[in-house]
Amino acid sequence: MKRANQLQPLSRQHHLGLNLSRHAKECTDEPEEIAKHWLNLSSYISDMQHHFQIEDNLIAHALEPYRTSHSDVASVLDTLDGQHKQLHQLMDEVEQSQKTAGKNMTAAQVQELGTLLYDHIRFEERELYPTVEKYLTEAELDAVYAASPDSIKRADENR
Repeated sequence: MKRANQLQPLSRQHHLGLNLSRHAKECTDEPEEIAKHWLNLSSYISDMQHHFQIEDNLIAHALEPYRTSHSDVASVLDTLDGQHKQLHQLMDEVEQSQKTAGKNMTAAQVQELGTLLYDHIRFEERELYPTVEKYLTEAELDAVYAASPDSIKRADENR
């Protein structure tokens, strides 16, 4: 699927997340596997904070005026917000459980985080970004691109 040029850097960031989450969904009960997958997922999600901010602030803000008149926009905005909260809530719960109760994380928790992340990225690519392309103006898309980290932009994009 061809993505609007201004959204391509954000889409590029999803590739690693899909790969990490796909492998995490198959995590075994081996302690080393659990630790490796959890570290990979939690590091990726932590590194994606700027990506989340672009979505939560720029994209959601630009879509907000369409919420009441377009049910597809309302649904996408609600899903985006809910999924971002779920990802962070699960990470926080597991990490708190480790710190306060000394509990080890489980393969099931790793698999759950992997599934949440995988489903979230698929949602963004299949529903959020097509909605963004439909409703955002060229100037709003350009602002999303400008806010994207330079490290994920390509020199040949000429923007």
